[in-house]
Amino acid sequence: MTITQPHTSVLIIGAGPSGLMMAAQLLRYGVQPVIIDNKQGPTNQSKALAVQARSLEIYRQMGVIDTIIKGGKQAAAVVFNQEGAEVATLSLKDVGEGQTAFPFVHLYQQSKNERLLLDYLTLNCCPVYWSTSLLTLEQNKEQVTVQLQTGDETQTLTCNWLVGADGAHSLVRRQLQIPFNGDTYQHQFYLADVKIANVFGNRVNLFLSKKGFAAFFPMPEEQCYRIVGKLPNEFDKKEGLTIEEALPYLNAVTGTAIQVENTNWFTTYRLHHRMADKFRQGRCFLIGDAAHIHSPVGGQGMNTGLQDAYNLAWKLAGVVNATLRENILDSYAAERMPVAKDLLNTTDRVFKMILSRNWFVSLFKKWVLPTALKIIWGKPALRAEFFKRISQIGISYRNSQINLHLSHTGQIKAGDRLPYLKVFDEKKQQETDLHEWCSKPGFTMITLGKLQEIDLFTLAKWITQKYPVNLNFFYLPPSAKNQQVFEAFGIKENQKKALIVRPDMYIGFINDVVDIDMMDNYLQNVVGAIADKL
Repeated sequence: MTITQPHTSVLIIGAGPSGLMMAAQLLRYGVQPVIIDNKQGPTNQSKALAVQARSLEIYRQMGVIDTIIKGGKQAAAVVFNQEGAEVATLSLKDVGEGQTAFPFVHLYQQSKNERLLLDYLTLNCCPVYWSTSLLTLEQNKEQVTVQLQTGDETQTLTCNWLVGADGAHSLVRRQLQIPFNGDTYQHQFYLADVKIANVFGNRVNLFLSKKGFAAFFPMPEEQCYRIVGKLPNEFDKKEGLTIEEALPYLNAVTGTAIQVENTNWFTTYRLHHRMADKFRQGRCFLIGDAAHIHSPVGGQGMNTGLQDAYNLAWKLAGVVNATLRENILDSYAAERMPVAKDLLNTTDRVFKMILSRNWFVSLFKKWVLPTALKIIWGKPALRAEFFKRISQIGISYRNSQINLHLSHTGQIKAGDRLPYLKVFDEKKQQETDLHEWCSKPGFTMITLGKLQEIDLFTLAKWITQKYPVNLNFFYLPPSAKNQQVFEAFGIKENQKKALIVRPDMYIGFINDVVDIDMMDNYLQNVVGAIADKL
């Protein structure tokens, strides 16, 4: 399929999870991108496996969450084994209870994520141009010009903005000459998606041994598991390795005979930890693996890419639709680069500890780690912090330049993800939650506390006159059934609070008074909203 249009507002290179999410989010704001990929079609390999709570919240906002929940499986626990013996079991059942609508670790393969997002694009009449490769890229202050190849055909396409979502070997990144600093782990690993006769249930099993390392992750299909393991050094240069050759070493690490009934996918690879020096250059952006790659510890990779797209899309759509000034785009790299850097450092430290043969680290893993894990898991506060980190709901942009914090309370600040708090709608007499209030595209203004009818009329009139398109408004008066919401925000009797929640469900503005001039100042001078168009 050839691209018929010579120009597009946004061109996305790469139709993996990050690129597809980028396109899907742009479509929510009425921006029709062009998305290409050099592959012949979506992947049929499972690849990334975990969809964390923060990503599930995004899918809920898009209205597709039921498909993911039905098609996936929740991890019941993480089991640590040493030399084949179970030494610690950490239950994951509702581990994030009260923090999100999805207080669990959900297993739903990358291939399924891609097909779900492709369906979303199809419903919105946005095709993916498969078997189409980027050849060259040039940009100036006005636009980006690319040369593309489809089969034997080449064509020139111009765009206002380009998003590189083309993976670890990103040609966009190389064309822009952005360094991709980091390193490659010295060990070689294997990955297998198999059906086995052994019974591990819905639990993640980690096996640590003097002979190596292996991990079993339950897949949604019955008796199917993802196995990741380290290969012995003698296999470093061997090509065409099969699972049958790896099995004796897997059996030695697990201390049991793994009976493989069927192999859906087997591959060997080396792991990298790298990050681009810049996530933006001129009119071009990098997201997902094109911007950062790291070890698979904690199932963070695909989720981070999805959130890169989620962060950038609403800002880019605002610029394309002329509702936001162009300098909003500077906040993408400013917000996402620290997240990627912290993730690289954390996963690198944990991964090196798992693989370390150092005698002291080995003693720590054998004698201290199991007891420490049990103690930590027995403390609800520490367990909650663990979930915040692995689920990515704890990511905050408090230092961002597009926030404005004018509240005396410090527990919840501008830049934080909007907390998941249940709300009883007195008018409709039904239960909802703050995230549901933010399901529509655009900003959401929430006022908490008693307001007079004239105040509500004035707020509604202000929105209608200046921000009629993408500023949604909700009002929550005090009530016994919603007391927990007021307590969470530190609102005492007869006090008020005004919030403006960004389209990505982060609090952009928070104030202890409901003041139109202050909110107007935030939208126009901090965010860069163009009045009468937002």
